[in-house]
Amino acid sequence: MLSSWTKHLLHCTLLVFVISVFEIWSGGVKLSADVQNTYNFNPWERYGFIWCFMLYLLRCLTFLPLPQVLLNFGGLTLYNAFQDKVVLKGSPLLAPFICIRIVTRGDYPQLVKANVARNMARCLETGLENFIIEVVTDKSVGLPVHRRIREVVVPKSYKTKTGALFKSRALQFCLEDNVNILADCDWVVHLDEETLLTENSIRGVLNFVLDGKHQFGQGLITYANEEVVNWFTTLADSFRVADDMGKLRLQLSMFHKPLLSWKGSYVVTQVIILVKIYFHKQIIVVH
Repeated sequence: MLSSWTKHLLHCTLLVFVISVFEIWSGGVKLSADVQNTYNFNPWERYGFIWCFMLYLLRCLTFLPLPQVLLNFGGLTLYNAFQDKVVLKGSPLLAPFICIRIVTRGDYPQLVKANVARNMARCLETGLENFIIEVVTDKSVGLPVHRRIREVVVPKSYKTKTGALFKSRALQFCLEDNVNILADCDWVVHLDEETLLTENSIRGVLNFVLDGKHQFGQGLITYANEEVVNWFTTLADSFRVADDMGKLRLQLSMFHKPLLSWKGSYVVTQVIILVKIYFHKQIIVVH
């Protein structure tokens, strides 16, 4: 069986090969002198000033996504995309308290119940001890009574000081003094209702909070792990995985800040930082 680094080397080789073939096929790289002579003319004389200016302007627009392309390329090549099983760097018993916070509108209560049960079982199998699963919902989903499960229903009358809506409103409600049960040193893992934890993801969260060097973290989310309903939308979601493994991984691992983007799910944050954040119309401003 191939090792993870062998797979990564093959992945990088294939990536460079695909880019090279595309550049040659599209004419970006000209290997023949005859081809170069074919395009040897003055575009300002042939097309005129206005049309030539428009053509050059359109070509310059292709450089707009260049920062994102470079970050994606760097993340997919500089970091191993086929890592082996995550190894714990400390005992789960020594880890700080972790709240797995799931935000939902409550439209699919059976889905929420099933995923809460699966995430609970996965956490216990991994050895996680100091944790609670908190479901923040607009409508009650009727979760079973359990010492590790907490259901928080956001009242319809609740309004934030900044007028935040939807997910931001629900997250802000959790930080109110009469709702929040977490200490400043605790950690929150933000998930969507359809997100399922894996053993590697839980170990990664444990390593992150045990390390304690950073107060914000972002994890990789994969899709099509269950039964595929629509292959077209599933393939479209594959770009989001590449974006996580490329751009997000590079900017957070190397620069330790979200330079270009930041996801709204699988965010690991320390509570003391959350209370200093205002959710203003789903735009996060850190003071």
